Amino acid sequence: MPLILNIETSTPICSVCLAQDGRVIGYRENSDGNSHARLLTVMIEELLSANSISLNQLDAVAVSSGPGSYTGLRIGVSIAKGLCYSLNIPLISVPTLGSMAEGLKQKSNSSLSYYLSIMDSKRMDAFIAIFDVVGNEVVSTKLVTVDNDFEKEISVFGQLIFGGSGRAVEKFRTMFNSDRFIYVGDSGFGSQYMTNISEQKWRAKKLEDVAYFQPFYFGEFEPVKKKEKQ
Repeated sequence: MPLILNIETSTPICSVCLAQDGRVIGYRENSDGNSHARLLTVMIEELLSANSISLNQLDAVAVSSGPGSYTGLRIGVSIAKGLCYSLNIPLISVPTLGSMAEGLKQKSNSSLSYYLSIMDSKRMDAFIAIFDVVGNEVVSTKLVTVDNDFEKEISVFGQLIFGGSGRAVEKFRTMFNSDRFIYVGDSGFGSQYMTNISEQKWRAKKLEDVAYFQPFYFGEFEPVKKKEKQ
């Protein structure tokens, strides 16, 4: 029965949870936005303390692998790697859109549909992935333009349940108005939706190389240049 710390930092929401055998036993979340660096380690300490668990009892650390913001993912992955190095335990990566699909399944309670997870990008673009009812990824994460061509592409799946960030879902709702499409809205990006995937990966030994693992950023980091003093 693996005890896994799950870390989700791919969006402005920062959350951590403890799960044993895929069951959530403790959870912390902060939605203030962009405060991951200040809050993440504190939240982990509070979570462990509240459940009378020490770091040495962890069997693995799971971290969201994106897509997501550069800063959020960098912080989450850095903390996760540091814990894995110091404790000599495995690192597990959980695709953000995969855990989002887990949330969609729980909120829609449908066993007849495919799940389309959405994360917003610029203009009419979005990152998407499609999963079947048992969690298999049938369309891998990719950037798409929300237009008629994409509607034709996804029509082969029949009924689709859409979910993700509110803004991204609204893009699809505006473009696609069909009885085959069910919109859940914010399906949540919380770490509690990572637990089934992280536990399955631990059992299947689908683990990451702690030294070389890199998450899926939206794009390359572009540092802001300081203005020269006049």
